[in-house]
Amino acid sequence: MTTALTNTDTTSATADYVAPEPIPADLKDVPGLLRWETTPREEALAQAAQMTKESFTYDEVYGKFVTVHQYIDAPPQDVYDYLTNERNLNEYTYSTRDFAPTDTPGLYQGRDTLLDDETKIFLRIDGDPRALTVDMKCAWDQGEELWMVYIHRIIDAQTVLNKPGSVVIWTNCRHPYYDKNPHPELASSPERPWVGDMWNLFYAGHQIEIDNMKKILELRNGSTGA
Repeated sequence: MTTALTNTDTTSATADYVAPEPIPADLKDVPGLLRWETTPREEALAQAAQMTKESFTYDEVYGKFVTVHQYIDAPPQDVYDYLTNERNLNEYTYSTRDFAPTDTPGLYQGRDTLLDDETKIFLRIDGDPRALTVDMKCAWDQGEELWMVYIHRIIDAQTVLNKPGSVVIWTNCRHPYYDKNPHPELASSPERPWVGDMWNLFYAGHQIEIDNMKKILELRNGSTGA
């Protein structure tokens, strides 16, 4: 049986509501916290202006996080299915090839030809089809600790751009191992450079690959792109 909500019920719910403090007590002594209640509007705008420059260095823009994004004229589910199929890395990435299952369930081994032809790369793909998130967990040379994580979010473009298709956001975080190879003894050769030596090219490299993905999916979706 369904019971209608009465005026008394509504009044009771409203009476139980307690508005939050403008400044929670535990935040009052936090140094440098910029909020309307503590910082005059003019001062906040001036601080924002100081943070806005005509040009920025690579480290100022990316630092420990590199993010690329792209609009793809293809349905979100198609993009999700494409990203979660390890075979497709052969198509849209510049250098990762030939992933095949290992004896560990869900773990794949392939080659990364970025710096030589013999570097092993290991991969696990964790996807959530309802949330349209795809995490690619990788590592060079060994598959025990998958520390190179490529984080993808697929968004229905109808929601954010008011048109059909998908918006893909792809982020890579600068794990400490980018600065130092944790297993130099497993390198394909002592002379091989380390992937972290190329961090300043990550934006360009990932943008090239997400652009590749756009061209491939739009071709198969019968789109001319946008």
